Amino acid sequence: MAETGVLVAVTGAWEAPLVGALERSRSLVVVRRCADLAELLAVAATGRAGAALVSADLHRLDRAAVDRLTSAGVVVVGLAAPAALREQEPRLLALGVCAVAPVDAPAAQLEQLVLAAQEEASSPRPGSELLARTGPEQAHGSRARGGTADPADALDDLGAEAPDDGEDAAALLGPAPPGAPLGRLVAVWGPPGAPGRTTVATGLAAELAAAGEDVLLADADTHAASAAQVLGVLDESPGLASACRSAGAGVLDARALARAAVEVSPRLRLLTGVSRSARWPELAPASLTRVWEVARAQARWVVVDLGSPLEADEELTYDTAAPRRNGAALSVLGAADEVVVVGAADAVGLQRLVRGLAELAEAVPAAPPPRVVVTRVRASAVGSSPERRVRDALARFAGLHDVLLVPDDRPALDAALLAGRALAETAPRSPARLALAALAEQLQRARPEDGAGAAGAERGRPSRSRRGRARRAPRRAG
Repeated sequence: MAETGVLVAVTGAWEAPLVGALERSRSLVVVRRCADLAELLAVAATGRAGAALVSADLHRLDRAAVDRLTSAGVVVVGLAAPAALREQEPRLLALGVCAVAPVDAPAAQLEQLVLAAQEEASSPRPGSELLARTGPEQAHGSRARGGTADPADALDDLGAEAPDDGEDAAALLGPAPPGAPLGRLVAVWGPPGAPGRTTVATGLAAELAAAGEDVLLADADTHAASAAQVLGVLDESPGLASACRSAGAGVLDARALARAAVEVSPRLRLLTGVSRSARWPELAPASLTRVWEVARAQARWVVVDLGSPLEADEELTYDTAAPRRNGAALSVLGAADEVVVVGAADAVGLQRLVRGLAELAEAVPAAPPPRVVVTRVRASAVGSSPERRVRDALARFAGLHDVLLVPDDRPALDAALLAGRALAETAPRSPARLALAALAEQLQRARPEDGAGAAGAERGRPSRSRRGRARRAPRRAG
């Protein structure tokens, strides 16, 4: 049997007995006893080990660190003191470790956990769990979290241990009943030039909410977040950044997500974006992944507004792993169930749209086929019969034959922006609003049949939270 190199990063008096037990293992060999997280990450990057055993109290252990280890091909098993196992297990699983075991577990149990985790990483299978493979008598206190397992598992554990403060904060997002299907993640992206990404994202979210769906709108634009301003929300603190901090620490659950989001309408909630573009490092892709897992377990639709740049050239500047400003957009596009690409109906906007579609396919090959939306359709920019001209141009240069066009109803759009409301509220008969309603209807029809209608009704309760309804900005002077 081939030996697997193991990195040990365990604090306190537990380390020596653990290393001694591993020395008697037939399949695991200790490569390095790491004094801290920095040493652990550095050795993992060399490719000398295939697994890491880390203790729950390792300083600065967070989801980003576990993600770096996983990216280096290292499976991570979390270890906790027997007395603290029940408390630490949900947090470690939320950080993304493959399994959790007591720090005094026998070497045979650790062997099976590591080997099963490596098998899971190399050949993921729906519904697989390491616990089922190791057996309850051997894996007492350990659980696995495979790449395709239900992300609500860890959420349930976190919620079970949360103290009851007498307030159902999680009701802000409408907790899903057991067995309810996960929500759909919709990424709204577009090429540079302000083609109307935020207008489409906020309008689409409002239309889905108006149709009786529970919707969470998130502003993940790391360059120019503006969803809060468009919806007239007084942006006190970036809600998405707050959720990412909780996710990075392994404590994000339904309650924490509810506290980070603000209510815009009875079924529409908003995670506001970063208030200054310099704060983009707070939206780490590893943390965002966890945010979407929790959000999809709570809301039927998760609509994410993204920035336009997709370049991933940090490796040209750094010789080590570097934060990626566009990592948020790239990770969301790769994980999305639906991608809406927005372009503008003018000579420059259509050219950027055609090039942007090619860039998107190259940068995120795993993204689903996009739904293309062209905004500001008007004769003054493209000539007479603007709808026909736009469709002909996109069919000729991009091979697109199914495009949704949004007329340029500037008075209605300006009035909605002035009021800080969605078009559905300020101009329900606007042609632009009807086009966004048609987009929402397309997404609803395309959703796989899952019997979620009853689930949506169950989750559509009036919300209660500390923050309550989002505070709107005062009406701007006319």
